[in-house]
Amino acid sequence: MRLLSPVRLALLLIVALSLPDRGDSQTTEASGLRALATTDQGRGWEAVGRLNLGRRGFCTGALIEPQLVLTAAHCLYDRDTGTRFAPDEIEFLAGWRNGRAAAYRGVRQAVAHPAYAFDINAPLDRVAYDLALIELDQPIRLPSIRPFDIDLGARRGDAVGVVSYAHDRAEAPSLQERCDVLGRQDGVLVLSCTVDFGASGAPIFSLSGEVPRIVSVVSAKATMRNQDVALGTSLADQLATLRAALAGAEPRFLRPSGGSETGAARNSARPGLTARFVTP
Repeated sequence: MRLLSPVRLALLLIVALSLPDRGDSQTTEASGLRALATTDQGRGWEAVGRLNLGRRGFCTGALIEPQLVLTAAHCLYDRDTGTRFAPDEIEFLAGWRNGRAAAYRGVRQAVAHPAYAFDINAPLDRVAYDLALIELDQPIRLPSIRPFDIDLGARRGDAVGVVSYAHDRAEAPSLQERCDVLGRQDGVLVLSCTVDFGASGAPIFSLSGEVPRIVSVVSAKATMRNQDVALGTSLADQLATLRAALAGAEPRFLRPSGGSETGAARNSARPGLTARFVTP
């Protein structure tokens, strides 16, 4: 499907969203966001958690199995050095809010999509493969923390929602209950959702059924014709490959490949898609 057909998309600014410094930010309300700061507000969303990375950074992740967290691949890398975080440098805090988590888990292994190549200067080329699976050191089997199912059928015009942590709401997640899929091209979803630093890897949910199902994860934010948009990776294109990579990974880590083609080559095959990259 052409992205926003018949209107062609120009992404003027793309910024990766992993957060290099946790700091002491407090949860805040933003336009279109509802804080999940209490037990009642967060009920049903406990399987979304904060991924602490190294000494200072964090992303967002979500359980899709009792021992498996889905997030963005670039969250596995130190954005300053480009090196991979070791499994013992990553911690998943399920349902983290106000200094406590519903469950704390370490990490046995973390696997990026095999076609993903970390490059902070080429985020558009990276988005289509920006997925990672994290295997926890112990499964989470609590009645209050139920892994989310996957929905592979996201289409333009669908209503979606996002639950995420960010730099201004590091101590409790927020929910954007309604945003829309604006289009899809080459494994990248463009959405009207509000995202910010720390929201990398946040689950994007289909809201059409009785229970929310994950359709994508947040990879980056961008500006499209003066409108802020979020970019997510299409699970329909990449999740099966990622699961296969996890099944064949070494116990500690799987080194991703360098990618099959350059960003310039991929962009040349997308006549309707242009971008100017910046370092976040």
